Amino acid sequence: MDATSPARITGIYRYPIKGLTPEQLGRAELKPGQTLLADRRYAIENGPSGFDPAEPKWMPKLHFLMLMRDEWLAGLRTHFDDESQVLSLRQNGEIAAQGNLATAEGRQAIENFFATAFAGQIKGPPKVLESPGHSFSDVARKVVSIINLASVRAIEDIVGAPVHPLRFRGNLYVEGWPAWHEFDLLDRTLAVGDVRLKVVKRIVRCAAINVDPDTGQRDLAIPPALQRRLGHADCGIYAEVITGGTISAGDAIAAEQAALL
Repeated sequence: MDATSPARITGIYRYPIKGLTPEQLGRAELKPGQTLLADRRYAIENGPSGFDPAEPKWMPKLHFLMLMRDEWLAGLRTHFDDESQVLSLRQNGEIAAQGNLATAEGRQAIENFFATAFAGQIKGPPKVLESPGHSFSDVARKVVSIINLASVRAIEDIVGAPVHPLRFRGNLYVEGWPAWHEFDLLDRTLAVGDVRLKVVKRIVRCAAINVDPDTGQRDLAIPPALQRRLGHADCGIYAEVITGGTISAGDAIAAEQAALL
């Protein structure tokens, strides 16, 4: 293992519906080649996209409701129950819509809410989309996103303002790495107990991170600030699960030493 400062996972989050509320997990079961359970399992189509559940293909996020364009989504609070498959959606502290996403009636209840409450802010009829095994990720491969909290603090210094880590909508939040150390881990294997993840890509950030997840206000301009200061707009890394198992908040995470030739 690396001799760098010990690092730990301080938070685990999933996003059952693309663009909507993160859900914090105390532990998560990871399977090879898969995302966290139900992560980006659903998306809400923003007008006809051509997505075919029978033959799912990756599509750009512009086809769906998403924070890069629809910052008002951050004002909603949602919870998805895996057992019942019921999505509960709160607005201003009150239940605004609820539906079983496994049924046509349940999906329609959610669709009707968006069509009515945000009629002037969506492009076309909203539709809840799902295809078994498909993830509506920003990238075509099934990945786990990892955010280095020291890098978030470095961004606070760059923009001169507090930056909520959940702006970055990561799956795993890590404390103990130096700022930007995650970029040195590209093509390396990360170990969390018996779990192994292969780092495959830096995350290029879009305007979604300009939205405060608490207020729903677009109050910062982070990507251009990073571009001016660092010459890139990246924060975080994507990793693929190569050996599965259970991870928990508080677990140590370390890069395995590269094999000697």
